Amino acid sequence: MAGDREPLAQTRPRAIRTIAFMVSAFVLRLFEFVLTVCGITIGVATTVVWVGIPILMGTTSMVRGFADLERRFVRRMLDTPMPPAERLPVEGGFVRRWRVQLVDPSTWRDLAYLFVVFPLGIVEFAIGLTSIVLLPMAIWVAPWIGWMHGSLALALLGPNRAERLAVKAQHLQASRARGVDAAEAERRRIERDLHDGAQQRLVAVAMSLGRAKNKLVKDPDAARELIDEAHADAKLAVSELRDLARGIYPAVLADRGLDAALSAQAAKSPIPVAVEVDVDPRPPAAVETTAYFIVGETLTNIAKHSGATEASVKVWRAEEKVVVEITDNGHGGAELRPGGGLSGLADRAATIDGVITVVSPVGGPTVIRADLPCEW
Repeated sequence: MAGDREPLAQTRPRAIRTIAFMVSAFVLRLFEFVLTVCGITIGVATTVVWVGIPILMGTTSMVRGFADLERRFVRRMLDTPMPPAERLPVEGGFVRRWRVQLVDPSTWRDLAYLFVVFPLGIVEFAIGLTSIVLLPMAIWVAPWIGWMHGSLALALLGPNRAERLAVKAQHLQASRARGVDAAEAERRRIERDLHDGAQQRLVAVAMSLGRAKNKLVKDPDAARELIDEAHADAKLAVSELRDLARGIYPAVLADRGLDAALSAQAAKSPIPVAVEVDVDPRPPAAVETTAYFIVGETLTNIAKHSGATEASVKVWRAEEKVVVEITDNGHGGAELRPGGGLSGLADRAATIDGVITVVSPVGGPTVIRADLPCEW
C-alpha cells in the first residue's frame, strides 16, 4: 500500500483484530500497570535516601517505552493512523535527560494513557470474551469499542494539536507544490499538442489557400484541388482542437455529470468495464474533473500494461469527500514511484488535497483508490 500522508483520522477497525486486541491486551496492560505503579511508589518512597532517583529515572524511561509499544500495538491491531513518537534529542548526562523527560508533556500523556487503559482493559477483556461467543457482539459492538479505543489512543499518544497542525501544514504545502507541478506539466502538454497538431494544420491550410489564390485564374482545377486539401486540413484542425478541449474539460462531464462521463470512458475501453456511480449531491467541478481524468488515465494504463480481462469503476460520496475506486484482475505489481504513471495520478489528486492509494500484490488484483475532498 502506498499513498500520501494525510491528517490523522481514526477509522472503524475490523472485528476479528479488535477482538484479538481486547483479549490479548489485558495481560500486557496488567504487566505495564503493575510495573509502573511499583516503580513510581518505590521511587517516591526511597527518594529521601537517593535510591529513588535512579528508580524514578528508570520508571520514566519505562513509561515512555510502554507507550511506544502501545502505539505500535494500536496501530497494527486497530488500524489507527498512529505515528511513532518524535522524541527531541537531548544532550547531557542522565539527570539532565530525565529532567527534560519530566517537563515533556508527552511523558505525562503516556502515563495518563497507561493508567486509563488498565481499568478500561478489564472491561474490554470481558467484551472480547463475550464477542467470541456472541456473533452480534462481534459484528456490531466490538468494532465500535475498538474505534473508541483507537480515538482515545490517538488523543493521548498521538501528536498534540500543534504537531497535528504542523503535519497538516506540511501536507498542504506538499500537495500545493505537486499541484503546481501538475498544472505546469498540463500547460506544457497543451502547448505541445497545439504546436504539433492544430497549429501545423492551420499553417498547412493557410499555405494551401495561398497557393490556390495564385492559381485561381490561371489553373482553376489545381486551385480547386488545393482548396479541397485546405478544407480537409481545416476539418482535421477542428477535430484536433475539439479533442484538445475535451482533454481540458469534457463537455459531457459539464452537462451530465460523472455517471455519464465515466460510462462514456468505459465504453471506449478495449476491455469490459463495469461502472457504478453514486455521488449525490453533485460534487464541485474540480472534484468531478479530477475523478474523470484519474479514471481515464487508470483505464488506459490497465489496457496497456495490466493484462486484465475486466475492470470495474466505483465512485461514491463518503461524508465530505468523493471516493473513486478502480479495480482490475490483471497480474498486479503496480506501485507508486517517482516519475511513474501512478505518480502522475497522485499529483493530479494532490491539486485538491486528494490522496491516491494503491494495493497491487503480485498476481493481482489491483485496486487504485482516490479520496478526493469536496472542501479544501
